[in-house]
Amino acid sequence: MESTALFTANNVWMMICTALVFFMHLGFSFLEIGLTRQKNTINILFKNFFVITIGLLLYCIGGFNLMYPGFDEGAMGVLKFAGFGIAPPEGGMTAEYASGGYTWWTDFLFQGMFAATAATIVSGAVAERIKLSAFMLFTIFYLGLVYPIIGSWKWGGGFLDSWGFYDFAGSTLVHSVGGWAALVAVALLGARIGKFTKEGKPNAIPGHNIPLAAAGVLILWLGWFGFNGGSVLSADPELTSLTLVTTCLAAAAGGVSSAIFSNFLYKNYDLTMFMNGVLGGLVGITAGADQMGPTDAILIGTIAGVIIVAGVAFIDRIKLDDPVGAIAVHLICGVWGTLAVGIFGNLASIQQFFIQLAGVSIVGGFSVLSAFIMLFILKKTIGLRVDTEEEIKGLDLTEHGMDAYADFRLNQH
Repeated sequence: MESTALFTANNVWMMICTALVFFMHLGFSFLEIGLTRQKNTINILFKNFFVITIGLLLYCIGGFNLMYPGFDEGAMGVLKFAGFGIAPPEGGMTAEYASGGYTWWTDFLFQGMFAATAATIVSGAVAERIKLSAFMLFTIFYLGLVYPIIGSWKWGGGFLDSWGFYDFAGSTLVHSVGGWAALVAVALLGARIGKFTKEGKPNAIPGHNIPLAAAGVLILWLGWFGFNGGSVLSADPELTSLTLVTTCLAAAAGGVSSAIFSNFLYKNYDLTMFMNGVLGGLVGITAGADQMGPTDAILIGTIAGVIIVAGVAFIDRIKLDDPVGAIAVHLICGVWGTLAVGIFGNLASIQQFFIQLAGVSIVGGFSVLSAFIMLFILKKTIGLRVDTEEEIKGLDLTEHGMDAYADFRLNQH
């Protein structure tokens, strides 16, 4: 009776975490909408709906079995496919599965929510100028193939796992996988009209609804309770509570340090830097949230907050246009968080640091190469970017034939 109750409690916790990770898509949507112009709101919402819907379908069709293929003992652990479709194995609905942490169906759904997150990261970085058809095709192939293949290398028991590479909840396997793709996409797309002067100096293109963006960040922070808390893979009281504490402390430290450092550099209190600092702290702690103490978490988040401010400035300096700061948050802080596992916490050692570095490099190389091939083919065939007139009018009107706000066009004149 006790084991049944524990199994049920574990499974209920995992289902709650699944719901919280799903809720993060609302946070991403709000953040992207708020930090961009109102004439592209429908387009951004459409992309976010597409990511979560096609992500779940692709994960059902083949992604789950590509990510968790059951590598044979002694295999290289690089690529294996367990077949199309999903069906629970024998004992998949009992405590015999996953050490009683959850059922097979819960496992699928929780992991499926993670899969969609990687593509959402790309959505924000390419906002306001990418063709919807190109984005959808890229999402299908990157999410359907690249993400689960990379995930199998660690979470599916592949070669990175055998090396001892550690990524608790996805600083590399989710956030940097999306971040690398965002970097390549932004480079191939080019900047929005008016983002840079003829001399190459960046112009601010203000978002149209900062309160909505702020709501998005707070929703994402809430969702991270499921993102990291669920990665314990059970309702273990000690590990789940520790993970939530380190997650929250890193987020808080990231926000405060980014606000202070931004004020030091630019002599103003920039709310958007504060918000991205919170997200950077969250991404940074994600790789080792279960391995850190409170002090470690605060240090990791503090450094992530500084990295955000420097990263956003660096992206501008090399003339890349990322409207929401996704590359600095998810890529740069994702790399930092993964390396931090070898510097702080229970696993800290020189050997672990170099294992983390090797994993980051391999995942980065594969992600960049895959994203470049896909996006370059799309650019040479259907094209990546809308034309100048469409971009000026806004993608809501030209791609969707509607506005997000009543009388918006009327009030423009």
